[in-house]
Amino acid sequence: MEKALRATSLLPLIDRNLSRAGLVVGVILFCLSLTPSLLPRTPPIQGLLSGTTFAFGYAIGATLQWLWDYIELGRPFGAYTRLVSFLVAVLCAALVLYSLVQIVPWQNSVRAAMGEPPVHRGHPFQVVLVALLPAVVLVTLGTLLVHSVQAVARRMKRYVPRRVALLLGITFVSVVTAVLFNGVLLRFALASADRFFEQLDQVAGQFGEPPANTLQSGSAASLVAWNTIGRDGRVYVQSGPSQSAIAAMIGRPAEQPLRVYVGLRSAATLEERARLALEEMLRVGAFDRSVLVVIMPVGTGWVDPPSIDSLEYLMAGDVASVALQYSYLTSPLSLVVQPEYGTEAAQALFSIVYQYWTKLPRDTRPRLYLNGLSLGANSSQASAQILDLFADPYNGALWAGPPFTSSIWGYATANRDPGSPEWRPRFGNASTVRFANRGAELGDPGTPWGPLRIAFLQYPSDPIVFFEWSSYRTEPAWMIGQRGPGVSSALTWYPLVTWLQLGMDMALAQTSPIGYGHNYAIDDYIDAWRALVDPRGWNDASIAELKERMASYPAGKP
Repeated sequence: MEKALRATSLLPLIDRNLSRAGLVVGVILFCLSLTPSLLPRTPPIQGLLSGTTFAFGYAIGATLQWLWDYIELGRPFGAYTRLVSFLVAVLCAALVLYSLVQIVPWQNSVRAAMGEPPVHRGHPFQVVLVALLPAVVLVTLGTLLVHSVQAVARRMKRYVPRRVALLLGITFVSVVTAVLFNGVLLRFALASADRFFEQLDQVAGQFGEPPANTLQSGSAASLVAWNTIGRDGRVYVQSGPSQSAIAAMIGRPAEQPLRVYVGLRSAATLEERARLALEEMLRVGAFDRSVLVVIMPVGTGWVDPPSIDSLEYLMAGDVASVALQYSYLTSPLSLVVQPEYGTEAAQALFSIVYQYWTKLPRDTRPRLYLNGLSLGANSSQASAQILDLFADPYNGALWAGPPFTSSIWGYATANRDPGSPEWRPRFGNASTVRFANRGAELGDPGTPWGPLRIAFLQYPSDPIVFFEWSSYRTEPAWMIGQRGPGVSSALTWYPLVTWLQLGMDMALAQTSPIGYGHNYAIDDYIDAWRALVDPRGWNDASIAELKERMASYPAGKP
């Protein structure tokens, strides 16, 4: 014990360079970050998350220690400080070793919930090595900020009292840092990203032959120039099933599905792009089909193929759909930089389509549906004012993976039946709005649909849906009580740590297996669309056969 206590002679060295309280809190949060969350994590990702979490914990502990010293409370343990420090160090080391050993069973609990095979190695040393980088970088940056505050305060002490000087130092450094980060560095980085993705979209428009089918956007007969449609728009236009492919799949005659797409470079203004979309729809005869779908893509213009393809098979090709690009950025960046762009585009497109649709005879016009995945679902929900639709509502909507910021989803979830869990709410009498973890759950035989059918398809393991800003301080409702399918029973809420875990899960939402996280399965799309549109000529046996045939469907990702 005496030899061990001599080792505490290093404490003055640590105190001069690091915060003891910061190290302790950092280690505790580091260990908690190794616990499971919604999605499985690889060792490098785990290391990045844990290193960042350590830095947050260090900042909290260092701040608490500074406050203790600032109000001059003295040494809490008096002559036993070294002994207590030694015991705390031993406990922290034991906690780290235990947590690193538990990486494998913790991660396997997530994999088991998703039906994935277990892993047998957790690579704890790799986790620690990777964690060192963000931990060192972030702690160093924080230390530099503290030294900057101290430097400013020393200069100000010549003119004002010591504590006022410190307050002025904190204020000055905080303002300068915020201006540099938000006003210069962040804006420059986001503007650079916008230019990069815009150039990428433009480059994509310079290659590839336009469609030979005159009913496709970008063809020689189209009003939309092929070189104005970016990579993701071209996937939507060209990747859909043909008339012959649908007929072969379902074993009966089919029509050629119609897909209209307008890119950001297809017209100068949003109003002109919306008008161009309507004119292109009229050119190809979109309003002559049985079902018309207004799709809002994700940030880059991506439309999830399994969703629209499954509907085209169910309707034997008797479907027309239209999509309007509103950003060059990926969904997370678009949500940060241009959150209003998606909403404005959704409102412009829906308004012009809806106005034309309402003028058509009710007995011959197509049924009108809204559709979107992720950020597209968020924008689509804001496309129409419900109060303006009472006289002539559209027929329904399928919104998959709605982000936690979604308006209608948020209202219906917050006002759900108290007896239903947040991961699968029941709203009202379920005649208009329904939530489902699997598409088949939308076809509730005990509750008839009303004239307007709104369906939310959401996996309980989807962090895009279930992230909450307040999770750093309060336990989310979906974690209380019974867990939803695909969520580990070992997931536990910890202040701040869970917030960081869910943030990392959002960044990795599409790395999960199909049918979990933010990867929505074609089987669920088939069942969801079946519940919404009631396609003719299908029964449970033929639906099962369609799913089997499409089991190896080459679904893409944005």
